[in-house]
Amino acid sequence: MKTIGFIGLGLIGGSIAKAIRKYHPDYHILAYDQNRETLASALSGNTIDAVCEAKDERFHNCDYIFLCAPVEFNIQYLEYLKSVIKTGAIITDVGSVKGIIHGKVEELGMEGCFIGGHPMAGSEKTGFAHSSDRLIENAYYIVTPGGEIALDKLTDFTELISSLGAIPMVLTWEEHDFITAGVSHLPHIIASALVNLVNMLDNDAEYMKTIAAGGFRDITRIASSSPVMWQQICLENQKNISSVLDEFIRMLIQIRCSVDNKEAKNLYQMFASSRDYRDSIDVVDNGPIRKAYVLYLDIADEAGGIATIATILAMDKISIKNIGIIHNREFEEGVLKIEFYEEDALNRGAALLRKRNYIVYER
Repeated sequence: MKTIGFIGLGLIGGSIAKAIRKYHPDYHILAYDQNRETLASALSGNTIDAVCEAKDERFHNCDYIFLCAPVEFNIQYLEYLKSVIKTGAIITDVGSVKGIIHGKVEELGMEGCFIGGHPMAGSEKTGFAHSSDRLIENAYYIVTPGGEIALDKLTDFTELISSLGAIPMVLTWEEHDFITAGVSHLPHIIASALVNLVNMLDNDAEYMKTIAAGGFRDITRIASSSPVMWQQICLENQKNISSVLDEFIRMLIQIRCSVDNKEAKNLYQMFASSRDYRDSIDVVDNGPIRKAYVLYLDIADEAGGIATIATILAMDKISIKNIGIIHNREFEEGVLKIEFYEEDALNRGAALLRKRNYIVYER
């Protein structure tokens, strides 16, 4: 049996704690969070075994301590933990930027007991209430070990992460921060900028907002994420984000020139190469933009049409996550969109509706 401590029980911390409880029910889990209601909920729901104070001697008993609070708080907490943890214990974090905390670890001489971590999973939703024991399942979990970490400690930690259903990937913190600047941080900036651009260009009648198609909603979904968190990420990973922004801006200028000069070959090549590369990317059901289990179908515009479909699915105990009429079908087939929680529900629902002679389109 191991003892696991948590500093912070938000979306990520809560999800990791729930996964540990699911796969290692004998582990003893302690937690501190500034929100006392969160701790009460975690305790009553059996996610944790005990509630700790901000500075609690019971953290000395922990084999692993997960820092899942905002980066500034995690950094402040390191100095306290240095004097508290037992020999052989490992401290880890889940931050989206690694350089700043690794710098503090080095300053404090804690490289032998710190392993950075970043589960590549999340949601536009925040807080313990939205945490799930499946959030990190099949997600890459980036591991950035300190420079003096023992190999057996690193192996034990990656085995723990694997046991929770995640896929550990060991990188240096420098590699991590540059990679995430391109594949995570820049997309959030682009999504937010695009939403703000359309908001600025729209007229008083808000026609752009009204007819925004599925493609626009999909690529801007992550703009609904926490403004505070992304403000911090931009400040903490400034150099890498600035570097990839420079490349993106240069690319936009080239695209504008191709549009202005009607350079058909260049425009075709841009769309073709992006399509090919995008199609080569494996879709994983994790991350801020999660894989959607969606089907579309055509139904007659008549009273009770949607209710009939909902009843058909409910009779087979198939739960619906969302259902709605598609008002702009520029990139979507079918007039009715149904979203399910799981792939199995999607497959069963599609087969059932086809059996009832509905024309079904799956994305």
